[in-house]
Amino acid sequence: MTTRRIAVIVGSLRKDSFNRKLADALAERAPETLSLHSVEIGDLPLYNQDDDASPHPNVVRFKREIEQADGVLFVTPEYNRSISGVLKNALDHASRPYGESVWAGKPAGVAGVSVGAIGTAAAQQHLRTILAYLDMPTLGQPEMFLKADAVFDDAGALRDDSTAFIDTWLKRYAGWVAQHVGA
Repeated sequence: MTTRRIAVIVGSLRKDSFNRKLADALAERAPETLSLHSVEIGDLPLYNQDDDASPHPNVVRFKREIEQADGVLFVTPEYNRSISGVLKNALDHASRPYGESVWAGKPAGVAGVSVGAIGTAAAQQHLRTILAYLDMPTLGQPEMFLKADAVFDDAGALRDDSTAFIDTWLKRYAGWVAQHVGA
């Protein structure tokens, strides 16, 4: 059995981020065929095309981590009905300079949790549009936009009734990765 390395990118920098908690829970519950590893994006400078010829060391590190991954799992909050600026900045850095994107062909998964009633549905739709342009095959179903109080208890742990859905989603994503990078 092959274990695939999955880069996990959390689009929130908040210390007590619900999305960081979700990413941690996904990593803990991942099937044996997936090894989920968090990739830091908060230390990336703002993207500036003038820097393409001599990228910041954190950008070089970030792109290398994505290159080494078999797939990418995005765990995104929703800011003003879209993705966060820090996530968009990371997407831009790893797609540049033009023709040197490290995203192409990486099977993607998209998840998110929010306090709002629609979870992160609008942000995920925006992200999926970007991922399509970046040539990342993205798991369509099941969608995982969650409401925080339905997923986490008061102590921040996963509610027992959330684990079945999360486990089903992870198995489906593992199959998606295998389909796109080989069994």
